[in-house]
Amino acid sequence: MLHLFLTDAAAAAADGTATANTTAQGISTIVMLVVMVAVFYFFMYRPQKKQEKETNEMRNSLKVGDEITTIGGIIGKVISIKEETVMIETGRDGTKIRILRNAIKSIDVKAEDC
Repeated sequence: MLHLFLTDAAAAAADGTATANTTAQGISTIVMLVVMVAVFYFFMYRPQKKQEKETNEMRNSLKVGDEITTIGGIIGKVISIKEETVMIETGRDGTKIRILRNAIKSIDVKAEDC
């Protein structure tokens, strides 16, 4: 694209209309950059922020008794919640595991549904 811009600018300079063509090309380049930034924002950045917000809301709504799945695939029932950690109980033998709140992938069954 830069090569085309330089070629057109050189041709316009030979014709004597370099100022008008260069200005028009500069404006169209700026408009293209603004459009590309807008597309990047609406298709990548904004949806990612929305997903992060939903995930944080899900993790903050966690209650004792909820059945969860961790990012590592461990399924368990929440038995206690502290600031940044959660204690879950897995299996029939009552194995307890302490995990980080950020390691929770999803809440499978809410405590009210049980």
